[in-house]
Amino acid sequence: MRSVALPIALALLSFASAAQAHPKLVSASPSPNATVTKPARIALQFSEKLMPKFSGADVMMTGHGGTTHPPMKVAATAEIAPDGRTLVIVPKSPLGAGRYSVAWHIVSADTHRVSGNFAFAVK
Repeated sequence: MRSVALPIALALLSFASAAQAHPKLVSASPSPNATVTKPARIALQFSEKLMPKFSGADVMMTGHGGTTHPPMKVAATAEIAPDGRTLVIVPKSPLGAGRYSVAWHIVSADTHRVSGNFAFAVK
């Protein structure tokens, strides 16, 4: 009986861990702290499918010409790509030289909101 109980207990523990997992940012383009040339879009790929109605991002310009300034919001649209796991942010106009931050928030099937941010530069 003991030899059967242990595998069942371990299986239940691993299932509980998987059920409580939250989506994670797998990759970003541009990548965090990168310096890039005028990206046409920003793509954030997550470990789980996202709920479009509750997922989005804001892009802020935080510096220009070697100086920092209060964040200025960049006009952009955000939508979920056909794969369901990628949040794509498209600025309404090309990003000029400077420092930018991306603040994202997502919700997956587990219904928990997860958020994060990162910065990159445009040369």
